[in-house]
Amino acid sequence: MLKENFNDLISFLMVARERSFTRAAAKLGVSQSALSHAIRGLEERLELRLLTRTTRSVAPTEAGERLLNSIGPRFAEIENELDALSEMRERPAGNIRITAGEHAVDSVLWPVLKSFLADYPDINVEITVDNTLTDIVAGRFDAGIRLGEQVAKDMIAVRIAPDMRIVPVASPAYFEQNDTPDTPQELQNHRCINMRLPTMGGLYAWEFEKDGREIKVRVEGQLTFNSLRQRIDAALLGFGIAFVPEDAVTLELTDGRLVQVLDEWCPHFPGYYLYYPNRRQHTTAFALFIEALRYPRPT
Repeated sequence: MLKENFNDLISFLMVARERSFTRAAAKLGVSQSALSHAIRGLEERLELRLLTRTTRSVAPTEAGERLLNSIGPRFAEIENELDALSEMRERPAGNIRITAGEHAVDSVLWPVLKSFLADYPDINVEITVDNTLTDIVAGRFDAGIRLGEQVAKDMIAVRIAPDMRIVPVASPAYFEQNDTPDTPQELQNHRCINMRLPTMGGLYAWEFEKDGREIKVRVEGQLTFNSLRQRIDAALLGFGIAFVPEDAVTLELTDGRLVQVLDEWCPHFPGYYLYYPNRRQHTTAFALFIEALRYPRPT
């Protein structure tokens, strides 16, 4: 009975997290009918409805949510302990799941991982590129990477990058046809390349600061992206002014393909941090991963 309960609890956890029998069955490697049978068996033994099913969605009931929150962390602890045992071999090993934004992956994470993975071939890293403020506990990630100001206070945060700036840039051809803005407010008279915030669904208000004075400017233009690379490309093609991380356009600024404006209005601010729950027990693989990313890095 205990083994049967454990298997059915694992099935329930996967369905409750995925909100889908189809995705849960694929991840568990079982048929949807077998998964549905396991959930029904668990509900019958508990004499409680754990999941609300419709033709389009699956969601935990109140009892199901309580079960998910109570046993989910315990199963995660078991998985962590098993990972730790596997590392008692000669070489560090294990799986690490990370969520990070597009720019953080390109500028910080991937450059470090190239050598890290070569040094530790038995450590596997899964990266989910996601610009939203993902709940790493609910998503079963080992850690996330975000700007320091976006990290929740109940998380442990490790600095992994230097301070950074966001700067307005456009092509020389654009400024041949348009005046150079002298103040952030003048951006409202320009064609700008907007960014839609994935968390709120609204357009990002460009943020500036000078002599302690903070200004937010809402801009307009033909194009809106939620991807950094497309915003840079649009600026290069002369579609308007883009507001992007300075380090992402270093080469373009150096060779003159882009021109930076409003420099004095663009202060540096704390860059990226790796964050994870404070209750997390480190595996050897995860501890090595943290040290590889920690800033400043050894020379």
